[in-house]
Amino acid sequence: MRQLALEALDGAISLGATYADVRVIESAERYVSTKNGKVGQANSAESLGLGVRVIASGAWGFAATDRMTRQGVEGAATRAVEVARASALVKEREVALAPEEKHEAVWSSPFQIDPFSVSVDRVLDVLLKIDAELRRVEGVTLAEAAIQCRRLRQFFASSEGSRIEQTRVYTGAGYVAYSYSGNEIQKRSYPNSFGGQHMLKGWELVDELRLLENAPRVAEEAVALHRAEQCPEGVFDLILGSSQLGLQIHESIGHPIELDRVLGTEANFAGMSFLTLDKLRNLRYGSDIVNAVCDARPEHGPGLGTFAFDDEGVPAHCTDIIREGQFVGYMSSRETAREIGEGRSNGTMRADGWNHIPLIRMTNVSLKPGAGSPEELVASTDRGVYMETNRSWSIDDKRYNFQFGCEAGWLIEKGKKTRMVKNPSYSGITTDFWNSCDAICGPDYWTLWGTPNCGKGQPQQVMGTGHGASPARFRDIKIGAAYA
Repeated sequence: MRQLALEALDGAISLGATYADVRVIESAERYVSTKNGKVGQANSAESLGLGVRVIASGAWGFAATDRMTRQGVEGAATRAVEVARASALVKEREVALAPEEKHEAVWSSPFQIDPFSVSVDRVLDVLLKIDAELRRVEGVTLAEAAIQCRRLRQFFASSEGSRIEQTRVYTGAGYVAYSYSGNEIQKRSYPNSFGGQHMLKGWELVDELRLLENAPRVAEEAVALHRAEQCPEGVFDLILGSSQLGLQIHESIGHPIELDRVLGTEANFAGMSFLTLDKLRNLRYGSDIVNAVCDARPEHGPGLGTFAFDDEGVPAHCTDIIREGQFVGYMSSRETAREIGEGRSNGTMRADGWNHIPLIRMTNVSLKPGAGSPEELVASTDRGVYMETNRSWSIDDKRYNFQFGCEAGWLIEKGKKTRMVKNPSYSGITTDFWNSCDAICGPDYWTLWGTPNCGKGQPQQVMGTGHGASPARFRDIKIGAAYA
């Protein structure tokens, strides 16, 4: 990997590039699923390739190849320089990068059990046992379960002298119980929707999630939703479970702070942002207890947005995004940092493979915990709804107006959870919503959730992100309109 990267780097510089970086990425993936007692999928894939990014004539160029020979990598370097020179014909200004020190490092994400060392037979055994428990509950008509793992080994080299090798291993697991009755479908997912929980861990994550133990409860709730009342429509206090709050953070904090969206250089697949530059340090984003960070450092936790260096060779950072309710930071790159008066990138440039150019991407965008427990939140709520596990979401192309549906809700009346309600939903405006937050649970209830399927760019890149959250309460929220 190293030798090929250096050959591509030398080739780009010899052709006149004023800056170049190269990423060689070797990946391995495995996905195993079951569906109603049978094997759903058992797939594996491997990939090896190289991407070259250059600045020539003051403009960007990029090319990639999976021909891992001297001829192949030299050809990629040549194409990257040619693309840059063609781009320079229509450039608005010269590309200028914020300075970055030279780094030499080797880093691997820690894990206890290599997920690729676990046989497919054992994986299927785990999934089929979960499947059987789900379908044991009368009324469950479809059970789906899956476990997946991925290993990414990357070597990064730049013309500024950086040489960085990183290996990241992640595992994900989860399941869904569906119940069909009449013309209605209800579902309950565990431990989260859209594939479950995903973390920078090994097979040990599968054991930690207690998948089999939770299957009967999840199945029973899916069936019970048919007997539940429709979620009422009106203005209520809202308590969000940790996983749903993670998605709320993703959509209404994470995407708006991507500086390329703000500047209009990226608008594909989800639009731009309401957080224009004049709002930096001037916007009351949330209440005084709302504190959010963008943190890729390993000490933040084993999130899908955790690494040692980004794809520009910038070390992992912790950046304050919201501090005591005030909007104070964006996610930036070496090119965009100067737009917000920063002398250095905060390290959020990532690509989902060797054949794509890096973009500004969420790392771990997390809400800092507060104090207290979910039980205390409920006890101090007179009239509200508790909701958990995302079912659907919609947000406008400025990330300002939103509507979310959840799998299950529970009415809260005079400090007590009383009964389950089906088809719960809530809507709002991003800043109004975060300003209504008056309580966040403590560190014991904080979970770093993994979102493996965040899409951005055209051609689309799918990236893993992390979102830490404790359950939280929001006052006077519009509830129930989506499925009224």
